[in-house]
Amino acid sequence: MAMNPTIQAPQAGDSVRGFVYALTAYLLWGFLPFYMKAVAHISPLEVIVHRVVWSVPIAAIVLIVLGRTAEIRQALTTPRMLAMACLTASLISVNWGIYIWAIGSGHALDAALGYFINPLFSILLGALILKEKLSRMQIAAISLVAIAVALLTWNAGGLPWVALALTVSWGFYAFFRKTLPIGPTQGFLLEVLLLTPPALAFIVYLAFTGHGHFFAGTAQDSWLLAASGLITAVPLIFYGNGAKLLKLSTIGIMQYIAPSMIFVIAVFVFKEPFDMVRMIAFTMIWAALAVYTLPSLMKGRAAG
Repeated sequence: MAMNPTIQAPQAGDSVRGFVYALTAYLLWGFLPFYMKAVAHISPLEVIVHRVVWSVPIAAIVLIVLGRTAEIRQALTTPRMLAMACLTASLISVNWGIYIWAIGSGHALDAALGYFINPLFSILLGALILKEKLSRMQIAAISLVAIAVALLTWNAGGLPWVALALTVSWGFYAFFRKTLPIGPTQGFLLEVLLLTPPALAFIVYLAFTGHGHFFAGTAQDSWLLAASGLITAVPLIFYGNGAKLLKLSTIGIMQYIAPSMIFVIAVFVFKEPFDMVRMIAFTMIWAALAVYTLPSLMKGRAAG
């Protein structure tokens, strides 16, 4: 999954078109668990390589139609940019793999938890790595999340590693992605282009060893794997265009749509266990998000 990509500089106010674009992206991400359940019998690695390969033509066509391929050509001849893109491509692959496994193995609730925690982890990263000063409200929010994670750890007898792995992999991806001076769709295409050679090699290996599902399993498997490009690239493209037309405060609120949908699907559709301890922990995390979000929202409205 690729929720909450690096936010590009938005315009001063919100536009209806931007809101529709962003809402479409978050709704698509919110329904993504249904696709992941449908491919749960396929190994996460095979799903990842097909997401990579089938995303390339979609992103490429969009950039060709928009006439924005110059950044890609420049990036492919810039060693430093290629090195950073290799790092971000590796991180997003890890994030995708964990997410695919989590949904397929009955840990959708943990996936939702990870994406709820993510914005606060990004703030913590900024404080630890960039030495950004935390406000009292931010410290309070991060402390609430830490207590909630400790509660879940005590209840389960171990760390909620799925949620933490998704949080950490996405947090570092977003952190390093900011260093790429390239647009969201261009950056996405660059990452999947770099991942394409090993992805194709693995698809060929699966075909020769008889372990692949593309044109070797059912027709439904082949169609689902081929559709992975649309499922991956389309919401990212919608998001990239929507973020440019919305205020940061608006995006800040909307980013909770997808994990909220995942939470509802996990509890009410997939029937994952949701005991009292988890309820308390999630309530603490929602309170932390309110503490973190409301001041910036109020500031944004005052500025508007």
